[in-house]
Amino acid sequence: MTSVSDGLNLAHYPLIRRGKVRDVFDLGQHLLLVASDRVSAFDVVLPNVLPGKGELLTAISRFWFDRIQDIAPTQMTDIALDSLRLEPGELELIEGRSVIVRKADRVDIECVVRSYLAGSAWLEYQRSSSVAGIEHPTGMNRGDQLPEILFTPAIKNDSGHDENISVQQLVENVGADLASQLEDLSRRIFERGQTLAGRAGFLLADTKFEFGWIDGALSVIDEVLTPDSSRYWNAQDLTRGHEPPAYDKQIIRDWLEESGWNKQPPGPGLPDDIIERTLERYRSVSVRLHQTQPKGA
Repeated sequence: MTSVSDGLNLAHYPLIRRGKVRDVFDLGQHLLLVASDRVSAFDVVLPNVLPGKGELLTAISRFWFDRIQDIAPTQMTDIALDSLRLEPGELELIEGRSVIVRKADRVDIECVVRSYLAGSAWLEYQRSSSVAGIEHPTGMNRGDQLPEILFTPAIKNDSGHDENISVQQLVENVGADLASQLEDLSRRIFERGQTLAGRAGFLLADTKFEFGWIDGALSVIDEVLTPDSSRYWNAQDLTRGHEPPAYDKQIIRDWLEESGWNKQPPGPGLPDDIIERTLERYRSVSVRLHQTQPKGA
């Protein structure tokens, strides 16, 4: 039996997708999502693992799914892992890093919401003083708060980079009604995220959501507001003209950029201190969220 790091296999349930960092198994009416400790950067899975990363991401995603149920249906279920037909040792491998979810007909759109000038938005602004094709005031600095929260969709591409599109192109792709629903739900969940992350001392700079149809209802699927899908900043670190360090794997990306790696597989091994510093970022998000917002609050 292989590990979750190598790529997990289960005796009684077929693997239907092995992503860069997650394995998906068919349970019949449901899916089992297993978050591994694998780490990818620049679309390459690296030889190292981040021990415990899968459990941290699962805990953070569960935190948020519990707190957005009043905004939109989600794919989450309360089915216990020990109800599955598992061989000895399999439950131990997947416990803490796995969820059983409803199957969904995925909408192939990344629903990106932005509140600060960072990442690809900053790169675009430097070129054209625009963000997602929308003109913005001149003289803005990296890390500045945008004049208003922006919804900037993209077409999903599982084999490469997503393609940014305008809201009008979204309407042309999925129709006006669905486009409106995607934008409305994305904005509302993001605003909830900003409020609760703020109580933990974070700024939520941007994030991306995925949606799918479950029993006729547009539902939140995949992960939600994790450091792998969102840009968390420590609120105290924000200074004009500077983008604060993100609480994600940016430490790894920076090290790889400086290593001289050509961004082609295989990737280089990571130093132990880079692994630990990255894990500490993930831990900090989980701990601070759960401490400041207990379940049911």
